[in-house]
Amino acid sequence: MENSGLLETFLEFKELKNIDRSTMISVLEDVFRSIIQKRYGTDENFDVIINIDKGNFEIFRNRKIVADADLKNSNLEIPLSTAKKIDADYEVDEEVSEVVDIKADLGRRTILTLRQNLTSRIMELEKNNLYHKYKEKVGDIITGEVYQVWRKEILIIDDENRELVLPKNEQIPNDHFRKGDTIRAVVSKVEMKNGSPIITLSRTSPVFLERLFELEVPEIFDGLITIKKIVRMAGERAKVAVESYDDRIDPVGACVGMKGARIHGIVRELRNENIDVINFTSNTSLFITRALSPAKISNIKIIEKDKKAEVYLAPEEVSKAIGKGGINIRLASQLTGYEIDVYRDVTDDEESDDIYLDEFSDEIDTWVIEQFKSVGCDTAKSILNLTQEELVSRTDLEEETVQEVLNILKREFDVKTE
Repeated sequence: MENSGLLETFLEFKELKNIDRSTMISVLEDVFRSIIQKRYGTDENFDVIINIDKGNFEIFRNRKIVADADLKNSNLEIPLSTAKKIDADYEVDEEVSEVVDIKADLGRRTILTLRQNLTSRIMELEKNNLYHKYKEKVGDIITGEVYQVWRKEILIIDDENRELVLPKNEQIPNDHFRKGDTIRAVVSKVEMKNGSPIITLSRTSPVFLERLFELEVPEIFDGLITIKKIVRMAGERAKVAVESYDDRIDPVGACVGMKGARIHGIVRELRNENIDVINFTSNTSLFITRALSPAKISNIKIIEKDKKAEVYLAPEEVSKAIGKGGINIRLASQLTGYEIDVYRDVTDDEESDDIYLDEFSDEIDTWVIEQFKSVGCDTAKSILNLTQEELVSRTDLEEETVQEVLNILKREFDVKTE
């Protein structure tokens, strides 16, 4: 049957994998019937037969035979004289079923409209199916191929040639991908924009790290070990609190693996991100102590009503607790849910030979003093014990500002020495 390109369009739809058989048939029939209604005023006497497997279709019009003089509705009725041209044995009140010639009966313009409607409806349906398919995959790891690298995002193709997006802010700082590279990321967000699904991936999300642990550590996948919480600064450091429901299983040891075999795979995937795996405990003091690893804490005071913790450490441990740029203490606070303040635990002799920064408020701006105190440097010697590079990296201060503070403190101690 000549159908002016409709068959080709139909065959294209037949190859779509994201639309199930019954839904495809329903949509196709709905589109055909909408055109029939516009052309004939009703579709109640038409049968639309769709064969998905063969990729073809047929439309039949059923009409009741009436005497030529009694013809009132040429769509629902057919005169006896016309019916006998089809089959001489036809009689009045019988029903005639005829195949509709798409080209002749509907016209070229109607066929064009039908083809456009088919394309529009099926594409819309495919987009909706893709949206719902990936909506169910939010939080799952997807493996794809890098198709295009732009300044602000990467376009990724999945195994069904669907387009996924990895924005720059969802990439690990040390990520460098080229076209054709295989990439792993977690589905972080799925939304509809202008009628099209936008599937956003992430490699910086804590969920991505959690899924990697599930892949590498069978005990986590099987539910023997639970990840209580993950906090991370992508590409720099992450802290993972784990708990075992089986006393015979060491959760930290299981996650790290023999000679670090399990965690090394995760670290490589995350571009050498440092990962601290910590035993979870409901004992707040102990949990905070573990969270500040690798620093060793001398004493800790919990202020429960303010969700604060005052942590005292030996001077040489302060920098470890704070970490580069304050990362360690910031992640420890996020992991435990407590605001952590670090103090140097010094002897009376050491304290008497030192000067608190607040005493320099006439020479050093208050906001600069607060910057140093926020990273555990609350005395002159705690600053002088560090290099200029270390101070700049741990604070948000400019090199000139740090150098000026160092000069002020050095002058003070030179005077005292004299």
